[in-house]
Amino acid sequence: MPWREICPMEERARFIVECVRGELSMTALCRKYGISRKTAYKWWDRFETEGTVRLADRSRACHSHPNATAPEVVTLLIAVRKRHPSWGARKLLAWLAERYPGLRLPAPSTAGDVLTRHGLVRRRRPRVQAAPYTEPFVACDGPNVVWCADFKGGFTLGNGGRCHPLTISDAHSRYLLRCEALTWIDDPRVRPIFESAFREFGLPHAMRTDNGPPFATVAPGGLSRLAIWWLKLGIRPERIAPGHPQQNGRHERLHRTLKAETTRPPAGTLRAQQRLFDRFRRVYNDERPHEALGQKPPATVYTASARRYPVPLREPEYPDTMLVRSVHTNGTLKWRGAAPYVGTTLAGERVGLEELGQGRWRLYFAELPLGIIEGDRFRRESARVQDRLTARGETRRQGKVSPMCPV
Repeated sequence: MPWREICPMEERARFIVECVRGELSMTALCRKYGISRKTAYKWWDRFETEGTVRLADRSRACHSHPNATAPEVVTLLIAVRKRHPSWGARKLLAWLAERYPGLRLPAPSTAGDVLTRHGLVRRRRPRVQAAPYTEPFVACDGPNVVWCADFKGGFTLGNGGRCHPLTISDAHSRYLLRCEALTWIDDPRVRPIFESAFREFGLPHAMRTDNGPPFATVAPGGLSRLAIWWLKLGIRPERIAPGHPQQNGRHERLHRTLKAETTRPPAGTLRAQQRLFDRFRRVYNDERPHEALGQKPPATVYTASARRYPVPLREPEYPDTMLVRSVHTNGTLKWRGAAPYVGTTLAGERVGLEELGQGRWRLYFAELPLGIIEGDRFRRESARVQDRLTARGETRRQGKVSPMCPV
C-alpha cells in the first residue's frame, strides 16, 4: 500500500468544509484533524474574513528591518548607476562615500542586489580565463615609470568617417594621459600627441606598446621612427609579445570601459566623438573609483614626472671597444668595402658594432641589438637573442653600451 501524502492546504480546506456543514462540533473536528482549538479558530477566522486564498502559510519575514537599506540610498544608487552604466557596486559605493560622508551605505553585495532588482545588471556569459603570464618588463612601482600606449580598434562614425582612438595611460596610477580621436594611424599624426603629453606631464622611463605601427615596424629590432625618438629622449620602448594583449592588461581593461561609455553608439562626427572622449577622460581620472587603487580615482595617485620636456635629443653613446658608423639615407652601411643593408628606418642614425670574432660583428642601436654583420651581409637577431642581450645590458650598465637615459 503506497504512503499517503498529506498537503496542509488540502487538510485545511477539508476542515473548513466540515465546519461549514456543521455536522461535527469544533471539539470533534479538532480531535479528528489532530489540531488544537486555538489553531482551529485561527483558520476559521481567516476563512470568514479573507476566504480560502488566505489558508496558505504566511511569510514569517519581518515587515521592517533595522538594517534594511534606506530608500534614499537606493534612490542614489539607481541614479548614479544610470549616470554611469559601466560602474559596478564597489565603484558606486566609493563614489557615494566620498560625496555623502554621513550616509549609511550597504555592503557591495547588497548594493549589487539592489541594482539587480531594478533591472540595472546584465548577466555576462562567464569567460575562460587564461593563466597568468609575465615578462621581464620594468616594474610599475610608481607614477611615470611605465606609460602604456595603444590604439583602440577603429570604428565608423555616424557620418561614415573612421575614428582611431589613441590612448596613453600611466601604468601605476591608471591615469589616462591622452585619449585622442584620429582619422589615421601614422607617425606625423601620433608624434604631436606624445609631445603634448610630454610637455604637460614630463617623460616616463619606459613606454609599453604592442607591435603595430607606428610603435614598431618590421625593421631590425622592430624599431620605428617613433621608437628611435623615444630612445633619444631617454625612454625605453617595451613591446609585448605578439598575440599576448594580457601583458598590457591594465591598458586593455581601460579600452573596454572606453568602448562601453563612448562608442555605443558612436558620435556623428570626429569632433563630437572627441568631446565624448574628453568627458570620459575627466570622469575616469577625477571621479571614477579604481579597485586596484583602493577605490580611489587615478588623479589622487598620479603625479607629474620630474623629468621635464623638452630635453635635448641625446645621440647613442657607445664604449670605446665598439666601432661607430652612420647609416646612409638608402639604409646601407659603409663597412670594409661592402654596403650591407640594415634598413631605411635607421637612415642618418649612428650605430655601434661589437666584434664577435671570425669576421662576425654584432650591430647595436643604443642598447638594442639589431643583428649580425658577416662579410657583406646583415642578418637580423632573433627576438629571443635580442631579449637576452638587452637584459644583459640592463643588468650590466658598464658593459657593451652606455645607457641613454639621463640620470
